[in-house]
Amino acid sequence: MSPKETAESAKASATATVNPVAVIDIGTLAIRMQLAEIRAGGEVRLLDLLQKAVPLGKDSFTRNRLQQSTIQQCVEIFTGFHRVMQEHGITRPDQVLAVATSAVREAVNRDTLLDRIYTATGITVRVIDEAEENRLMYLAFQGLAAADPELKTGDALVIEIGGGSTEVLLIQQERVVFSETYKLGSLRMRETLEACHAPAERARSILTQHIERTVEAIRRSVPATAKNLQLVAMSGDTRFAAAQLGADLATAPCARLDIKSFAAFADKTIATTPERLVKRHKLPYQEAETVGASLLTYLLLARAFKVEALIVPRISLRDGLLREMVTRDLWVGAFGEQVLHAAWTLARKYQVDKQHARQVADLCARLFTELQPEHRMERRHFILLQAAAILHEVGGFVSNRSHHKHSMYLIANSDLFGLTREDLAIIALVARYHRRAVPNAATHVEYAALDRDSRVAVSKMAALLRVADALDRSHIQQVRDFACTRERGQFVLGVPNVEDLTLERLALREKGNLFEEMYGMSLLLREATSAPT
Repeated sequence: MSPKETAESAKASATATVNPVAVIDIGTLAIRMQLAEIRAGGEVRLLDLLQKAVPLGKDSFTRNRLQQSTIQQCVEIFTGFHRVMQEHGITRPDQVLAVATSAVREAVNRDTLLDRIYTATGITVRVIDEAEENRLMYLAFQGLAAADPELKTGDALVIEIGGGSTEVLLIQQERVVFSETYKLGSLRMRETLEACHAPAERARSILTQHIERTVEAIRRSVPATAKNLQLVAMSGDTRFAAAQLGADLATAPCARLDIKSFAAFADKTIATTPERLVKRHKLPYQEAETVGASLLTYLLLARAFKVEALIVPRISLRDGLLREMVTRDLWVGAFGEQVLHAAWTLARKYQVDKQHARQVADLCARLFTELQPEHRMERRHFILLQAAAILHEVGGFVSNRSHHKHSMYLIANSDLFGLTREDLAIIALVARYHRRAVPNAATHVEYAALDRDSRVAVSKMAALLRVADALDRSHIQQVRDFACTRERGQFVLGVPNVEDLTLERLALREKGNLFEEMYGMSLLLREATSAPT
């Protein structure tokens, strides 16, 4: 091969290992697009960041719908973004991840916006709920913690104040122990002030009282186990403050701002009109209107938790989106572990039989793996099944009578870190069907509300949960292991070191009908003479 051919081959190989991508978030005040390259091994190299102001929040929070002029503006922004993506070689749907948060989520005509964007550009925008925002915050924080050992090993209170809401995560030694969303956003605060028609000299007092109610609710909600908290202020407003106070976030993953300096800057910003902020700092007008309320909220939070410094990272929700694109299957690894940690926390709250729950979860895991060729479900379903197994008896906290229905209600109306309402509905229904009736779209409203793929997944998972629960009918965990074979239309479970399986056979006879319907095999439980190999 000639030197020229060698060079061209090397260039082609390098290009093949670099995947250009774009992540877009439609926020309350602006639409932002981050261009990046994902390289071999998951390395992310940031390229350009594009941002266009748009009054989505003003429409949604005051009128509950988006004006046609705002929708048209968004379509034009996306059309421009689409041209830029094509220039960077971003032409496939799997190279783009676009999400919308509270302003779009709360608009009654949000589908009109999403359809218009798709028609004009082919880009599908996913409207994410509060749980997904928390999950993306956590994914972004993981990258920050990897670069800062103090954050990785200590207690971090991660707070993002957006235009429409405030997201709060308490992370202790890489575990999310508390997550919540509050309807306190910088734009909502501005709208509240305008609605009050308060004179300028009273504006800060009214705003402080409004903020302090939510700050106190956050302070009371954070578990008492949190010690020596580090407050991570994750927002564009605090990055603006850090830059004005001399921090260089271009060369460091985060800046530490002492509260005295931050308070002085916040006070000065609040006292400055939006017009002067635009002129002095070249801020977009919509951001200039809301930055003071955001900084005041962070200041009051810092004082409430008695921290000496604010940690301001350069990360944002877009970093979480990029990490999601890198991992693709976010259910593998730390996120899946966080979901199960949250499930165990909820199980303890409702005083479940821990040994039984763990046994059933372990048996479900084994059955899921053994029957992979038949059910062909994904890792996401494995985690949801595990959560359902852990929580299937939480309804006993209410009453043993119809406890499966109480379990469904408690799970569906709880918050498990990172899980969407759809995820919770699936877990709740799998738990509901661990006994008695099998899924029926004709009579079970909650089941019928799911799409077909989700209904099938619920039935497949519930079938496994019913078998696992039957194998621990006695609640003494005597079925520790089993070997699986398929014999002429039967799924045979050979259980070693157990002399009498009468109780388990009776339970399988009662609960095995759904398994036979979904997997096309009858169940046979057999005492094995030796342990499975």
